[in-house]
Amino acid sequence: MSNLQTVIVTLAVSYALIGALLLLVLVYARLPWPAKAAAVVVTSVFYVVSFVGARSLLGWASIDRLPASFKLLQTRIVDPHTVEGDPGSVYLWVEALDEDNRPSGVPRAYRLPYTDALADKTQHASDQIAAGHPQGGRAADFGTGEGGIIDAAREYILPKSIIQTAGGDPSTGEFKAGVQAGDGVSFTPLLPPRMPPKDQEQ
Repeated sequence: MSNLQTVIVTLAVSYALIGALLLLVLVYARLPWPAKAAAVVVTSVFYVVSFVGARSLLGWASIDRLPASFKLLQTRIVDPHTVEGDPGSVYLWVEALDEDNRPSGVPRAYRLPYTDALADKTQHASDQIAAGHPQGGRAADFGTGEGGIIDAAREYILPKSIIQTAGGDPSTGEFKAGVQAGDGVSFTPLLPPRMPPKDQEQ
């Protein structure tokens, strides 16, 4: 069981115990006060345990679906290790972009299962960032079909199909079989944000 799974199980047991203790107090309201005091103390202790457990989840890379369009901030590739049974992972620190290609200002880490193709794409994008060329990314291509220079450029350099890019099963932390999480991810030079149209002269 991984560290993340251990924390999740600990939180689940903690909240279950809190609920059981509160139910016990409600059902047996005629208990002597020392028993009620002990129940309050134990419940309070498990509130602290739950709080500490929740804080330990902060900083873990998400296995949720990547944003449809994002700015790539940094990467880390962990190669598979057959001796230790580690299938490998690709970590992406990204910042979601809106429809005008403006960053959200909230970076987030994502973990995708390792594939050779994804590792090669990620390494190339990381090299471009190190060379001073900001990189954008797409998890799927949502074209409008209305044309334009920027849309034409996107059609040329981005994938044509919408592919699910969920990293894995959040309940277990394990990666799903089938379509690989990184198959629909592409990295390209970061396009400039769209500027609002200028006021037309009257």
